[in-house]
Amino acid sequence: MDGRPWSNDRSGVDRFRRMEKELRVSEGNNDKISRSVIKLPRVICFFLVLFISLSCSNEQETEFEEVKIAFIADAHFQDIYADFEDANYKGIKNPETGDFVNIRTMNAQLKSTRIFNENYFAFIEALEDIVARGIKYVALPGDFSDDGQPVHVKGLRKILNQYSKKYGLLFFATTGNHDPVKPFEQDAGKTDFLGVGGKEQIITSRREKVNNIPEGELTPVITEKIKKWGYKDILNEMSAFGFYPQKEYLYWETPFSKYTYNEYTFGKAEKAAVLGNRTYAIDDYNKHPDASYLVEPTAGIWLLAIDANVYLPKEKMISSSESGDDFESASIGYNNVILQKRHLIDWVKKVAEKANKMNKVLIAFSHYPMVDFNDGAATEMKHFFGEKKMQLHRVPNVEVAETFADAGIQIHFGGHMHINDTGVYESAKGNTLFNIQTPSLAAYAPGYKVLSIRSKTRFEVETVVIEKAKDFNSLFSLYEEEYAYLLENETPDIWNKDILTAENYRDFTQWHLKELVRLRFIPDDWSREFLTEFVNKTGKELILEYSGHLDEETNNIVADDFQGWTGFDMIYDFYRLRSADELAKVDIGNHRLQQYKIVCNQLKTSHNKAIGNWAVIFEKAMNGEPSEYFVIDIIEGSIKEL
Repeated sequence: MDGRPWSNDRSGVDRFRRMEKELRVSEGNNDKISRSVIKLPRVICFFLVLFISLSCSNEQETEFEEVKIAFIADAHFQDIYADFEDANYKGIKNPETGDFVNIRTMNAQLKSTRIFNENYFAFIEALEDIVARGIKYVALPGDFSDDGQPVHVKGLRKILNQYSKKYGLLFFATTGNHDPVKPFEQDAGKTDFLGVGGKEQIITSRREKVNNIPEGELTPVITEKIKKWGYKDILNEMSAFGFYPQKEYLYWETPFSKYTYNEYTFGKAEKAAVLGNRTYAIDDYNKHPDASYLVEPTAGIWLLAIDANVYLPKEKMISSSESGDDFESASIGYNNVILQKRHLIDWVKKVAEKANKMNKVLIAFSHYPMVDFNDGAATEMKHFFGEKKMQLHRVPNVEVAETFADAGIQIHFGGHMHINDTGVYESAKGNTLFNIQTPSLAAYAPGYKVLSIRSKTRFEVETVVIEKAKDFNSLFSLYEEEYAYLLENETPDIWNKDILTAENYRDFTQWHLKELVRLRFIPDDWSREFLTEFVNKTGKELILEYSGHLDEETNNIVADDFQGWTGFDMIYDFYRLRSADELAKVDIGNHRLQQYKIVCNQLKTSHNKAIGNWAVIFEKAMNGEPSEYFVIDIIEGSIKEL
């Protein structure tokens, strides 16, 4: 027993669907019907054919009603129970459970946009929930690992294999900017693992780290298992999860494969899947892999997994290179796809045309958003924060949405931003693209999406929040040791120990966000001048200072209500809305949201442009498209809350 919730030896059956036999039976039955019809009078023949057509149509609709696909984006899985055998290092012992664990410090994860450790338990909880719902298809839109390290990718594969074998789940992954971080393997490591006595522990593959260890620091752990893998090793390890064809699939292709749907065989797909056959030119000297693929896991449903990673050279190159240091990261997404991966756009267009012609339902997913995710406030945010703040450089240009809408993508699931959001874009040609941002399990509000295909034109999307996760607090005693060490050494800006009072996983992620706002977002993204004037004032003071009066609507609400919160609370709630959208409203409360609405109306009248901009940004954050539970009708081009 190693402490893993999934490691119990329970018997299970492989529930993979094999459609070939059913198709052969169906074709045989149709042949018998056709021979019988020839003998009947023409009038009877006409009505019989009509009846058969209607029956087949009804059967097809029934089949679509049963198809559900779960989307887990940005799991950022870190195998906290793995050890580093090549370094003879098991980690630190958890006094609560007796297990050895390799975890990052609380200080590190409260300054990161993602949780490093507790998301392990949330991931298991999400898989258990998916099994309980009877869902068989699970898409992973990138950043499924911490940073593509062997130790974590291998640990993830073991868990996915467990759920595949026990419950018949089929997983379909695509790449993210963390897997791989660069196209090729590179030495790497982390300085912020938690070591004995609450100290930081360096774990790295860089042997030069052994030299010149500062006095009082723990000896670095040197291991090959913490390298950052490139495409080749990650795709090989995750080969069973969409990146390579499987015999269970009805169809599989890449942007570079040459066969048609009718010519498809598993043998042809295997040859096309060789990574050397799946590359594109990044410049005159270098080619990078493109891991995109199309798969038909069950009759009539096409999943389009788009690899939108682009690793631009840092400077003009005069030769080929397999050094990660020569290339930028891929975090920009589709803005660079438009520039560097035109072959991908051409392929997407062909796939969409084929899907329409062959009556297939096409669902696209990738790591990056295709549509602006700021509820229409990107312009105001650039003016208020600056173009390089608030991750605004990651907002896809309008050209991205226009291009993919006209290429035929109607429904796309993305990740990357760790937010719950829905974006709708209609192109100049009248084509509508629905971009569904899947929240991360490693951030507030932790959850995943479930797509229910009701028909070829009607789709329901539900957001499942992971409220509780078994054992999420099992590491807290180790954080107590870390906190005591930081306190003893008078470390500045120590994290708030109250996070260790969190009663459930959702509450824990709220604490994570609140500390992230305090320790990183406010210092990095906000004007000091604005903060000085805003952050400590009550709601009532803000109204009186920037609009000069309380209007009748405000007076109808108890004035004291506006004195119960400050500008900091409003900033924190803005981040809650930005991260979780509709999911945050239950945590903020309708009463407070009503007060914010009134405050925004008042502040928009201010002569202070910054205050007016802020009010518009906040107001738009409260009024986005439906994002929790909604239905999409692609014929009407409509989205409605359920």
